[in-house]
Amino acid sequence: MSRFNRYGVQAIYRFEMSRFKRTLWQSLVTPVITTSLYFIVFGAAIGSRMSEVGGVPYGAFIVPGLIMLSVFTESLNNAAFGIYLPRFTGTIYEVLSAPVSPMEMVLGYVGAAATKSVLLGLVILATAALFVPLQILHPGWMLAFLLLTAVTFCLFGFILGVWANGFEQLQFVPMLIITPLTFLGGAFYSIDMLPEAWRTFSLFNPAVYLISGFRWSFYGTSDVSAGLSLAMTLGFFALCLAAVVWIFRTGYRLKN
Repeated sequence: MSRFNRYGVQAIYRFEMSRFKRTLWQSLVTPVITTSLYFIVFGAAIGSRMSEVGGVPYGAFIVPGLIMLSVFTESLNNAAFGIYLPRFTGTIYEVLSAPVSPMEMVLGYVGAAATKSVLLGLVILATAALFVPLQILHPGWMLAFLLLTAVTFCLFGFILGVWANGFEQLQFVPMLIITPLTFLGGAFYSIDMLPEAWRTFSLFNPAVYLISGFRWSFYGTSDVSAGLSLAMTLGFFALCLAAVVWIFRTGYRLKN
């Protein structure tokens, strides 16, 4: 049994994090400005007409949804571009020929992407605290949901980066699938506010469970039970992990 190559993992991780530092303005400052605009628009325009949702002030209610929206998209983009660029430039063959196992390669790329996403989520949380009073009833679960969601979507982004044949395909899933699902998944409202038929339809949206579980860790209230949210998140994580394992076993789009 070969030993764990921590130097190889660290090399990939540091390389990806150095790219993050070079784009620090785009990676952190831009989401902060975007979050502020959300609070100005939703908090001032809509929040003034909606005092509370489920016993939570509307401005505070949308904070978990804002964080999840950013974590979803940034995790996908960071992991997808992280593996797609080496494929696009041909440097992926240097990594594949290095004494680094597939799992170590995933740890490096996904670990760096997840670190960026968690940092982004915490920065948005700190920014939100400047606008509304926040209450986190279950900080441990909040961090657990944040980390698990970031890792899961980074794995999903890794799959997307391997599958994509161009930059257009990289943007297709985040912009035309993930963002609409997030907006329709209760990021800015409770699905209990919907008519019964639409509420039932919303339960087929996976974003509902991710956002609901994360919101429960803040306020103890959710659209679906926290246990079901955790189970759905773990199920999505297992599905993505299985797909990544299959990619390396078959060499799908990595060796050609």
